[in-house]
Amino acid sequence: MTSGEVSIRALDGPAAWVAASDLAEVLIDCVERGASVSFMHPLSLRTAETFWADVAEGVARGDRILLVAELDGAIVGTVQLIFAAPENQPRRADVAKMLVRGAVRRRGIGARLMQAVEDAARGAGKALLVLDTVTGGDGERLYSRLGWTRVGVIPNYALFPDGRPCDTTFFFRSIG
Repeated sequence: MTSGEVSIRALDGPAAWVAASDLAEVLIDCVERGASVSFMHPLSLRTAETFWADVAEGVARGDRILLVAELDGAIVGTVQLIFAAPENQPRRADVAKMLVRGAVRRRGIGARLMQAVEDAARGAGKALLVLDTVTGGDGERLYSRLGWTRVGVIPNYALFPDGRPCDTTFFFRSIG
């Protein structure tokens, strides 16, 4: 990867379909590097592409916003804002699958994606965001640094891609 300008943009449903293969590669890279993001290692390209096809359908339905970070025309990161909340929680949305390729980490891309997802949430009329991440990982440090409020930890909530259990930290952020 080169050191060009990073851009962040939202994908509509058709663009999300077109980007599914590139997004699958980002997901596979993150899982191979040990990210606990709902998938086990080895993650097949077919499984990853199916996941992103489902995300594209959700974007087309208006159930979520999909943001991507691009560097020199290549997708290197992504994050989603999911609106599927119960009827009595109309001001809340979930932040999910904040992923950045290992080769371009520590360049501020994750922070830019998080700022963009907060802006998208405000634009969608949301005032409260929630997310979860591996306890002690890069995500936890990023969200703390960005001012998210740590709610607590659930021990052994999920698994790392190699099958080891991992604790999960939950965060929220009021943006309204």
